[in-house]
Formats: sequence, C-alpha cells, structure tokens
Amino acid sequence: MSEKCDLCLLGLIILSSLLTGTSGVNETVFISSGENVRLPCNNALSLSDCNSTTWIYGTSRHSEAAELIKLGIKKKNTGSYERLSLGSDCSLNIKNVTKEDYGFYSCRQFVNDKQQGTDARVFLHVLHVSVSSSSSSSSSSSSSSSSSLFSSSSSQTEISPGRSVTLSCQLYSYTGFSCDHLVRFEKLQLSWVNQTGVDLTTDSRYQISSDHCIISLTTTLLNEDDNREWRCQLTHRNQLQTSVRYTVKYSETVISVTARTLFRVIVIIVEMAVFAAPTVILLQIICARRAGRKDSEHPEEIEMPTILQ
Repeated sequence: MSEKCDLCLLGLIILSSLLTGTSGVNETVFISSGENVRLPCNNALSLSDCNSTTWIYGTSRHSEAAELIKLGIKKKNTGSYERLSLGSDCSLNIKNVTKEDYGFYSCRQFVNDKQQGTDARVFLHVLHVSVSSSSSSSSSSSSSSSSSLFSSSSSQTEISPGRSVTLSCQLYSYTGFSCDHLVRFEKLQLSWVNQTGVDLTTDSRYQISSDHCIISLTTTLLNEDDNREWRCQLTHRNQLQTSVRYTVKYSETVISVTARTLFRVIVIIVEMAVFAAPTVILLQIICARRAGRKDSEHPEEIEMPTILQ
C-alpha cells in the first residue's frame, strides 16, 4: 500500500512540474486553436544561427517522436511545414494552431552529431471548440453542414434562428495522466461565459454539461443572437490561461430571406387593407339601404314620441 501511495505522490509531483514548468527547463503553454504560439528553446547554445538546434515533436510517451527542425532547417515531410518557423532565439513558432498540434516539443542541441545537455521540453495544451447544429425539434448532436458560423477555430456549421446549436469546448493536452487528474489535482477548469464575462450556468436559456476536459453549451438560437459572442475559457488555479471566442454570424442568405419574408408579410397586410376597405364600405351602404327600405314599408312600426298632457 505504501509503495502505491509513493508512486501516486511521485506522479502528482511530476504532473505539477509539467503544468507549472518548474522541472528543469520544461515549460507548459496553453493556447487556443487558431492563434499563433511561440515555444521557447531554453537550452540554445547559440542565438546567432541556431545551426545546432533540433526540434522534435510527439503526442504521448509511447508515440514516435518526429523531427520538425533539424540543425536549424525545417523538415519538409511534416504536415505543419508551412506553419512552422524558427525564431531568432531558436524558439519554435507555430501559426494558426490546430487541435492536432497538442503534445510535447523538445529542443535539442547538437555539436558534431553529439547531443549537448538535456532536452528543453515544452508541453503544449490546445483549447478547441467544435459546433453542431440541428432543428429545434431534433437532437443537437446532428452532424455539421456548410459554413455560416464564424469562430476563432476552423470548425463551422450552417445555422439560423430557431435551430438548436451545441458548442463543445475541449482541452487537448499531453500528460501521462487523464484529464480527471488535471481537473481534480491541478485545478484546471473550463467554463462558458458571455461577452461581459458572466458565467452562462446562471442563465436558464443555456444547458451546460461538462465531463473533465470537455464542456458543452446547448441553446436555441434567436433572431437577436446575430453577432452574439460566447467564450470558452480555461483557468488554472483561478488564473485565466486562454479562451476561445465563438461569435454567431447568420449568413447573408438567412438575413435576406428573413427580410424578404417580412417585406412580403407587410405587402400582404397592405393589400388586404386596400381591398378590404371598399368591401366594408359597400357592405355598410347595402345594409343602410336595406334598413331604409324596411322602415318605409312598415311606417306603423315607427315609434312616435309620447305627447305629455
């Protein structure tokens, strides 16, 4: 039993060092998908040319690490080749981060094909939001379709007023532990807030559900939701680390159709009023004439005023 406790304690110490960046030259970076990030190389031998610097990447302890940059030169056989660049201080720059970029990045130094010193590792955690939309009468888990919703991530779907939309916010992270450990022991927390930072769990219009490192928001869209912003934010020990903004954008087609529909309704009301007015007047005239004939045919039925004696 004591050995298991010792192992758990050691694991928590390692996890804490990964998140806080206090173990050697290891660092932890939280970033949202769609943003640019700089990963520092804390063991660079020279900042003049970075010819001794090699960057490798992996997603887990057991995954095979891939070389991104070798001795200062980018490797062309990587999927992220176009988005990578080497900084003047030998840092690794990644443009337009995606959820697939999460993992560990190691900066290594070589002289005459021999590694110098230890790796300088950076653990990259990526916050990403995906969206699914359905009609209000259907399940909100239906698949996404064409684009009319803008976000800081690349995930988009067709939306319009009256539809139910679900935004799923997930933290993609590399650690040797489950997200349960991150949430329970490192106090990582995900939340949905509005434009002013108010937690949306306080508003009954939104259904919020969470499962460790995933938190989902479901609501039915209203006409006034166009340009409305919702934000998924990540805090570590009550300190904001990063956030993803999602802004509702109804397509021009939806807006024009709505405008045309409204215009058509107004036209119909006006037409009805125009055609109804003469009909009402004609009916009044006919009724008045009929009433006049009736009075002339039965004069005895006309009540005469009583003459006071």
